[in-house]
Amino acid sequence: MRKKISLLLCAVAVMLCFTACKSSEEAVEYNTAAIDQTTEFMINYCANADAAMLEQWRSMREFTMELQLTQAGIPVTPESFLGALDAWEAAIDECGAYVSHGDFTSEETNEGLKVSAAAQFADRDATISFVFDEKSYMESMTVDGEYSLGEILEKAGLNTVLGMGTVFAVLIFISFLISLFKFIPALTGANKKKEEKTSTAAAAPAPVMVPAAPETEEDDTELIAVIAAAIAAAREEAGMEEAAAGGFYVRSIRRRPSNKWNS
Repeated sequence: MRKKISLLLCAVAVMLCFTACKSSEEAVEYNTAAIDQTTEFMINYCANADAAMLEQWRSMREFTMELQLTQAGIPVTPESFLGALDAWEAAIDECGAYVSHGDFTSEETNEGLKVSAAAQFADRDATISFVFDEKSYMESMTVDGEYSLGEILEKAGLNTVLGMGTVFAVLIFISFLISLFKFIPALTGANKKKEEKTSTAAAAPAPVMVPAAPETEEDDTELIAVIAAAIAAAREEAGMEEAAAGGFYVRSIRRRPSNKWNS
């Protein structure tokens, strides 16, 4: 029994939700007269506006622009109005001068009421579309040019070639940069060697000039006489008679490899 009651309550809730959604959708009523007036005004004004008028609107303050649009009875915000002017200017550059447009058709979308009409321009046909909110205020205006299949394929091909060319150009530039990496170790090594030479030159003390000692030439004869006199004096003190008579001769003098007197 409880399960049946809960199922019945769920069904009633679902029905109420659908009824509320349906009533909310039916409650949205658009002012068709204001929409027709806005669409005709925007197309005629954009078609007749020159560069000076467009510049004047763009340089106008938002409050002043909103005041003028309200006084003119056009249900559009300043932001949407400037967006429509930019879209029309871009359409003129793409499709050429405006010629005429046909009847409008409307359909409700998630964004609001969409009103569109086929238009003729000097270079190509286009579709002018307006989007209005639930208060019948214009939110946006777009002009979409119509291209043939050949033009679409040509444009797609150009975009593909441009994209691939950009990618290859970037890859070639990256390859060029990578090829320069081999010069980095050589430059780094040269800088290190230069720094080492500079530091070594700064650390090494300046050589001190020591005057060379004058070479003395030894006179063997004088040396022999001195040695002989020393030996004679030593023998005389020892009481040897040969010392006075000159009983010894110094025949040669030879320097010993080591001098024990220094040890």
